[in-house]
Amino acid sequence: MRAPGRVRYDGRSPIRSHIMDLSPSRYDLAKVPAVTLGFWIIKILATTLGETAGDAVTMTMELGYLAGTAIFAALLAVMLTAQIRAQRFNPLLFWTVIVATTTVGTTLADLCDRSLGIGYLGGASLLAALLAATLFAWHRTLGSVSINRLDTRDAEVFYWVTILFSQTLGTALGDWVADPDTGWGLGYGGGAVLFAAGLAVVLALYAFTRTSRAALFWAAFILTRPLGATVGDFLDKPVAAGGLALSRYTASAALVAAMLLLVLLLPQRAERIVRD
Repeated sequence: MRAPGRVRYDGRSPIRSHIMDLSPSRYDLAKVPAVTLGFWIIKILATTLGETAGDAVTMTMELGYLAGTAIFAALLAVMLTAQIRAQRFNPLLFWTVIVATTTVGTTLADLCDRSLGIGYLGGASLLAALLAATLFAWHRTLGSVSINRLDTRDAEVFYWVTILFSQTLGTALGDWVADPDTGWGLGYGGGAVLFAAGLAVVLALYAFTRTSRAALFWAAFILTRPLGATVGDFLDKPVAAGGLALSRYTASAALVAAMLLLVLLLPQRAERIVRD
């Protein structure tokens, strides 16, 4: 970027050219929302919706994990293309892509854990390795994994791949912790408490230490996914299995309405890009 105050004449008014060149909407803002309390509330709702909507397609509609993954992956491809091509932050578009990653994460994790027969531990280990490899490659390539540095197309791609793997890993972790037969057996309520406690630890580290803000962001992002997964399962699983046996369609519709209301009512500002 040119130094502030330097004007290049390009046929427009020099003053107008200078103002446009320094426009925050073009140069200083990312296409993702600033991390606020509202961001995390909407994120948890989105992850819960991913669980109920994913299960509605694969289980209630009985389409299976492979078909469900294909359907949601196609939706994700369309919405993610629109997000990457967008010129500025669009709250509705951004959160639609997030929901698409959570539904893909739900069906893909179930496909790995159940259909491929590698179990919760195997699925979680595989996805954790993929997530770690993505973060390593991102940092090695661009020097940072901070959302304050999403100023290139490569950074955007790394960001969304990281989100997809974190959403999928979160689903596997949530199922592993809650399942009474092949997991830790904490149940959906116990799993939700465990992951909420993990988020409390991240918050304490943020408030009282100088731990990397980028590391804490991604830790919180990962932990909100199994929290949403266990809450989603608690809503729609049978009473005999520890759930409330709510209709997956009803639960999903209620979550969509709540998300839409919050996205429209809560302040949604773009994250600022930090430049050297």
